[in-house]
Amino acid sequence: MAAATASAQTLAVSSSDGRRTLTAVRAAAPITVDGVLDEAVWQTAPAAEAFVQADPREGQPATEATQVYVAFDDEFLYIGARCLDTDPGGIVVNDIRKDFAGAEQDTFEVLLDTFADRRNGFIFSTNARGARADTQIANEGRDVNPNWDAVWWVASTTGSEGWTTEFRIPFKTLRFEPGEGHLWGLNFARRIRRKNEATYWSPVARAFSIVRASSAGTLTGLPDLAQGRNIRVKPYLLGGTVRPLGGSSFALDRSAGLDVKAGLSPSITLDATVNPDFAQAEADEQQVNLTQFSLFFPEKREFFLENSGVFYFGDIPRNQRQTSRFRPPEEDLLLFFSRRIGLTDAGAQVPLYGGLRVTGRAGKVGLGALSMQSEGVDDRPGQNYSVARVRRDIFSNADIGAIVMSRQSAGDSNDFNRVIGVDANFRVLKSLSLNGFAARSDTPGETRGQGTAKGSIGWEDSKLRLQYSLMNIDEGFKADMGFVRRTGISRHFVDWASFLQPEWLRRRGIRQVQPHARAFYYYAPNGDLATRQGHIATQITWNNGSRIEYALEPRTETITAPFKIRSDVAIPAGRYDWTQHLWVIETDHSRALSLSGRITHGDFWRGSQKNVQTSVLYRPNHRLFLDVGLQVTDISLDLPRASFVTTLVNWRTGYSFTTNMFLDALVQYRNDVKQFSSNVRFNLIHHPLSDFFIVYNEQQYTDGRVAAGRGVVMKYTHLFSF
Repeated sequence: MAAATASAQTLAVSSSDGRRTLTAVRAAAPITVDGVLDEAVWQTAPAAEAFVQADPREGQPATEATQVYVAFDDEFLYIGARCLDTDPGGIVVNDIRKDFAGAEQDTFEVLLDTFADRRNGFIFSTNARGARADTQIANEGRDVNPNWDAVWWVASTTGSEGWTTEFRIPFKTLRFEPGEGHLWGLNFARRIRRKNEATYWSPVARAFSIVRASSAGTLTGLPDLAQGRNIRVKPYLLGGTVRPLGGSSFALDRSAGLDVKAGLSPSITLDATVNPDFAQAEADEQQVNLTQFSLFFPEKREFFLENSGVFYFGDIPRNQRQTSRFRPPEEDLLLFFSRRIGLTDAGAQVPLYGGLRVTGRAGKVGLGALSMQSEGVDDRPGQNYSVARVRRDIFSNADIGAIVMSRQSAGDSNDFNRVIGVDANFRVLKSLSLNGFAARSDTPGETRGQGTAKGSIGWEDSKLRLQYSLMNIDEGFKADMGFVRRTGISRHFVDWASFLQPEWLRRRGIRQVQPHARAFYYYAPNGDLATRQGHIATQITWNNGSRIEYALEPRTETITAPFKIRSDVAIPAGRYDWTQHLWVIETDHSRALSLSGRITHGDFWRGSQKNVQTSVLYRPNHRLFLDVGLQVTDISLDLPRASFVTTLVNWRTGYSFTTNMFLDALVQYRNDVKQFSSNVRFNLIHHPLSDFFIVYNEQQYTDGRVAAGRGVVMKYTHLFSF
């Protein structure tokens, strides 16, 4: 009844364009951010109410009432929310760490589209224990950057009627156009985990999430806001001792550096870094590679992650809502991939002198420029890496853009790689997407074709997903600042999925049945089939989020030259056809104990395979988690010495002392190469965006072939704002 009444109140103030509207009010007295909405402004401000379900019953009123208020003063935006709950004992909180994963607990989220372009924005999230997560989105979710960090405060409290939360966000944390009467895009989302219910103030279709900025409402009432000088200076000091793997002695590691952020205008920001260090970056997880192509490891370094969406190029976004813990990257081509700057292909760091980055907007134009200079290492001279990106919004939901990238050696003017590209993205009728890009590289001495192009068309709504794309990558195309899995191919991709939620299944505990199929076809320049990958499957999801999937996966591979899947096993050239079976099982991850499993079995090249990936996650409370993963790969090939078993063990654990102090550990062991590694990281956020790290790393071969590599590093950063 409360939800229905609130619906009438909110709809009465809907804007003329059909969007829900909320008015921000000025706070006449200071607001204490303690999670208790006892200030006078919260009693008089208009409320955003009548939240609407996206899941499980799209378009129906939320089963629990939510009331949200927005206020401001000269420096801060304040958001207060009452998340009323008829069963407060059922509120789920299982994590309070920075950038916590919100899908498996009760959460409240805020989307601020500060330019009201209905494409980009900032998301601030919390739970009933006051955890913080902040995300930057670009182009309606084609790039979702959860590693973006901002200065802001939040506090939450629980009580007999549910839980309440208060946000305080400095205006200088955000980017917006100055002036009186500007509108912002605004949306609120609430997840009620025990019901697996997702609700929004401004309705969002079940297929999407709060990143769908075009579905947001409107915030009015803001005055001509001032961002101040908007200058941040963040120095760091680092000290430690390190012995590399196979080294004979420890060496002192002492360094210092500086990051500076300055607002060139209210909507354009300059970032500068001098002697950047990434000692605190999380370690990569080991992977077993049984293909002839490079593995994808994600970027994890803070400097490159912030505003990364500005440089995103091309492609239709894949739906991010329904994913598994083992979801692999699908990209055959990432034209700009910042991990190639300052890291070797093996993941070893290359020292960087520093760099500059400019990002922001000028009216309907989004722009970004980045330049980094690396030091010389061994016989390789220093390199300059530069990229410039521009994108212009056109029509109501479309954009066109261009990108230029350059890697230039400091020691040889003829040692370079340059790439230029253009792209366009259109969305029609809310669900139809049309995308395309074309790019060309320039590498000295390369005589083969150096172009690449892609065109895509896709439809996605709450009941159906369809997509087709065609991409061509010439043999001579090269992007030294990108990730290119393979060249000399034409790729066709077809994808179909149906999302079925009949009521008779829901009454039996099944939330959704998802039959789906997809196929990749790769052709060589002469037109011969190089690769075919099929996936014909059905996924069943229960009301509590548990799911099971079975897939039949036919494969074809044509190998023109032998390649090794391990040091002593090579696959000969030839054509191979096989079929494998895939099972994926996941239990309810909101519970204290949850399981994940992925089993692949069947044929494999000219032989058989059994691959089992399992993970056991135990979270007895919101402070502690233990996550043990085991991957066993049993390969038997009709080749000499080609039967082997590889075992990879990953053990993660973490403890959150508070929302600002954490201890995390990652321990890995792989039996075939007898390699053990560990990464232990203590992090104290002693001031907003200011950290103290203690990091211990160890890597060794258990057969003692070389001396173990070990290191302890301490790093201190402090943010000064002006």
